[in-house]
Amino acid sequence: MVGLVFSGRSAALFAVLAGIGLALSTGKQQPRSGAELWSARGGVAMRALVIAAVGLALGGLEVNVAVILVHYAVLFLCILPFLGLRLKALCFWAGGWIVLSPVLAYLVRPELLDANPPLQLGHNPGWEDLGTPARLLADLFFTGYYPAFQWISYLLVGLVIGRLALTTAKVQLMLLTFGIVVASIAKIVGTVAMEVWGGRAALSVLPGTRGYPLESMLQVNLTGLQQVDSWWWLATASPHAGTTLDLLHTSGVAAAVVGFFLVLGRLAERIRVNFLVVLSGPGAMTLSLYSAHVWVVSGFTNQPLPAGWTAEGMYWAQALCAISIGICFAVLRRRGPLEWVAHLASRLGSYRPAAVG
Repeated sequence: MVGLVFSGRSAALFAVLAGIGLALSTGKQQPRSGAELWSARGGVAMRALVIAAVGLALGGLEVNVAVILVHYAVLFLCILPFLGLRLKALCFWAGGWIVLSPVLAYLVRPELLDANPPLQLGHNPGWEDLGTPARLLADLFFTGYYPAFQWISYLLVGLVIGRLALTTAKVQLMLLTFGIVVASIAKIVGTVAMEVWGGRAALSVLPGTRGYPLESMLQVNLTGLQQVDSWWWLATASPHAGTTLDLLHTSGVAAAVVGFFLVLGRLAERIRVNFLVVLSGPGAMTLSLYSAHVWVVSGFTNQPLPAGWTAEGMYWAQALCAISIGICFAVLRRRGPLEWVAHLASRLGSYRPAAVG
């Protein structure tokens, strides 16, 4: 049940929030321009390099977690040209990218997979993969777990949301309701296409799907399938499908979640109880906590759990530790260790010498 609820949606929310953060740090409703914009781009680029370095280091660990950080860093670099756009232009780009990028990816992916050897890593990107740049880039953009080419959509959606007047109740409720509507329609259309219009039947006879429990994968995760040889792949809204319907569904969920917590934050302000520190504390140091989580999990990968421990126990222990650490840093008004490094890099990248009069 947990997998059905979070698969595809949590990672997409992570990326949408990145876009919102970039919008808030580059002018909110009035995007920066001129020298200020170039300074902001430099800061974002330097932050991306830090995130990529952390991701490549984690890629060297033996762990059954699909580490997103290198892809995350690539998305930061790809979004740089869009940081100066206003809301109307961003809406146009976001809509176009959601519609067209899955089609282009579908056309390009077979060529990359048919190469000898296939341009696909099959593992988390690590430092050693820098020695095969074509394979690394193909995996990051098209053939890997988080195809950045389609995932640019999430950062564009995040930029759109971040350029709105997020402190107003009208916008908060709009995000909540509009997100629910879009997510619901996309999922319904995808399910009907697969189960009623014959999509699943057409896909199940393809050579690449034989031996896979296709019905289950359509519900939980399509990453293990190459999604080639049939246009029906573009008609599903399944998790990690990278299709237009999947992007719409997960973006809608992300918008609804953002709207919900903005409404919840408004309620917290009214009753003067900061109960959201339980979430905002860990949320302010996600890079450090995520990296620590991957490192901890790597210590138990392919190893028996300690006596008396269960997988559920491990999950709750890590969740409680993350919340506790986040609250402590929030109370002390300190950045997480990796957030401090990323912040320093951002400041260095955005530094502009004072003009000499």
